[in-house]
Amino acid sequence: MERRVQTMLLNFVLASFVFLVSIRDGSAGITSSFIRSEWPAVDIPLDHEAFAVPKGYNAPQQVHITQGDYDGKAVIISWVTPDEPGPNHVQYGTSESKFQTSLEGTVTNYTFYEYKSGYIHHCVIEGLEYKTKYYYRIGSGDSSREFWFETPPKVDPDASYKFGIIGDLGQTFNSLSTLEHYIQSGAETVLFVGDLTYADRYEYNDVGLRWDTWGRFVERSTAYHPWIWCAGNHEIDYMPYMGEVVPFKNFLYRYTTPYLASNSSNPLWYAVRRASAHIIVLSSYSPFVKYTPQYMWLQEELKRVDREKTPWLIVLMHVPLYNSNGAHYMEGESMRSVFESWFIKYKVDVIFAGHVHAYERSYRFSNTDYNITSGNRYPLPDKSAPVYITVGDGGNQEGLAAKFLDPQPEYSAFREASYGHSTLEIKNRTHAIYHWNRNDDGKKVPTDSFVLHNQYWGSNRRRRKLKYFLLTAMDEIADM
Repeated sequence: MERRVQTMLLNFVLASFVFLVSIRDGSAGITSSFIRSEWPAVDIPLDHEAFAVPKGYNAPQQVHITQGDYDGKAVIISWVTPDEPGPNHVQYGTSESKFQTSLEGTVTNYTFYEYKSGYIHHCVIEGLEYKTKYYYRIGSGDSSREFWFETPPKVDPDASYKFGIIGDLGQTFNSLSTLEHYIQSGAETVLFVGDLTYADRYEYNDVGLRWDTWGRFVERSTAYHPWIWCAGNHEIDYMPYMGEVVPFKNFLYRYTTPYLASNSSNPLWYAVRRASAHIIVLSSYSPFVKYTPQYMWLQEELKRVDREKTPWLIVLMHVPLYNSNGAHYMEGESMRSVFESWFIKYKVDVIFAGHVHAYERSYRFSNTDYNITSGNRYPLPDKSAPVYITVGDGGNQEGLAAKFLDPQPEYSAFREASYGHSTLEIKNRTHAIYHWNRNDDGKKVPTDSFVLHNQYWGSNRRRRKLKYFLLTAMDEIADM
């Protein structure tokens, strides 16, 4: 009898401990002691094989695909022909080298200073079957090229899916390492959190040239796996000394998004549903305060989210809302003050950002009680808040952001100044497995990981189980 009472008391204490830990959703934060050695942090030379031009006259290059509708039954295939418009159609089918269907796309080009782009093609293929591998061909004759892609499973609460997360990639040898590691990860779609080419670090015609090299550089992935695009500050390309004052000109001509499918008025903010995830893309460098188009759109899009169909709610942006690095410190504060309460109200699971050239993951904290005259001055634990993850560590030539604030804020769970990429593997409606992988001089090193519990399904289920266990233990003690 006495032993049984001791067992019940022990179970009660353990359950209480688990409950208290779950409120904070973490333990003491870690600042990694790993020191990243210097590796070539300059852009890859133009004659490197990573930028190889496909053989054949006017051969299609810079091929990339993205989701083409709201629910994953369409893709947008984009490519560039350097010499002339050429064939503007895509042939595709479900058997290799057997293309039953052909569709026409659009073609355009533009100038940036004295640089003249190649001919940019975009073709939307709709009405695809879920979870099906398609083969496609673009170009003609000896210059034609063939690729493939696989559509996601249908929108379903228990559809498993694996995303890769990359940010601030650039085109250095570190960038190449990141890209190769992602390709080996088994992920099916990239969530890209901004800063693609870093071409704006060049001047005059070299700006356009470096957009071309980057398109060929990433083609080994983008032609086969959809990349969900989010724009960063290096996509703005505002260069009045060159006569270029239209923001995002290079990006918007080359990288289209399915913004109309989510009732957005601008390609820079939009949403898609893919497998069991609802993904919202925001623009850190477009107006977002009250009554602006982005604000009004997000307000309506959050109401459209159906967690019974897409339990996982993911937000992408470029500037992190929480950042304990000296680089770009507090730059996300204005957007945080506008949208953080919405993210909590709608139970966003995770928010991915870039911009800071380091890695950082947060606990579930919020700062919604703060205001300019009163309230709490610092973020507080909040089990309803998202996890914030900064992955601005793709490998660009600007180098790492190695100066973290000291002491480490309580909201920061893990941080390290290294290059790398992340994966998020959704298992079912309640759990997903997250990994961050460091690039260590070309080697992939798993460094940070955790199980992400779904805010809508997983956390409620966890609390119900814990509450039942606590009540059962207390009842048994009372009956002794």
